[in-house]
Amino acid sequence: MFRREVEIHCDNVRVAGEITVPEAAAGVVVFAHGSGSSRFSPRNQYVAGVLQTAGLATLLLDLLTEMEAQDRQKVFDVVLLARRLRAAKTWLAEQPETGQLACGYFGASTGAAAALIAAAQEPSGIRAIVSRGGRPDLANDYLPLVQAPTLLIVGERDEVVLELNKQAAQRLRCPYEIYIVPGATHLFPEPGALEKVAELSRDWFLRHFQS
Repeated sequence: MFRREVEIHCDNVRVAGEITVPEAAAGVVVFAHGSGSSRFSPRNQYVAGVLQTAGLATLLLDLLTEMEAQDRQKVFDVVLLARRLRAAKTWLAEQPETGQLACGYFGASTGAAAALIAAAQEPSGIRAIVSRGGRPDLANDYLPLVQAPTLLIVGERDEVVLELNKQAAQRLRCPYEIYIVPGATHLFPEPGALEKVAELSRDWFLRHFQS
C-alpha cells in the first residue's frame, strides 16, 4: 500500500488531496466532503481506512482551496464541486496506479449532491455512489440522470435530512437503496453508527465494482 499527497488542477486552482492505493486494488473511491469539512475529516478518514483494508484505493480531496472554503456561496455551489470531482476522476484515469480501476464516489452532506451531479454529467466509469448524511435534494434536477447504483445512508434521528433523502430518492432512476442507521444523528457519533456506515459503504462498493 502506498499513500501520497497530491494536487489536482481545475478552474485555474490546485486542490489538495491524499491518495492511498492498496496492492491489487479492486477499485478507487473519491471522497467529496461536506460543508465545513476537509480531507482531514476524522469521519471520512475512518471510512476510508475501512475501504483501504478491504482492498479499495481512496482519494480524499478538498474540493475547494482554503480561501474558497471561507466563501459560503462556493461551499454550497454543488455544480462547482461536481466539476472539481470530474477533474479528479480525469486525473485518476491518467495515473498508472488507478487508470484501469473501477471508480466510485463517496459524498457527505453537500458533497453527496456534488457526487450525484458529477455522476449524472459524466456517467462513464462511475460504478457506484454512497451518500452519508447527504443532501441529494441539492442535486434535484440531475437525479433522474444518475446511472450508477446509489446507496443513501441516513441517521434515524436526522429527521429533516432523512425526509429530504426519501423525497430525492423518488427522482432516481438508477438502482438505489436507503439505509437508515438506527438511533443515529447527522454526524453518526453514536456508538457503532460510523462503523455501520463504513461497513455498508465497503460492501456497496465491493459489490458494484465486481459486477
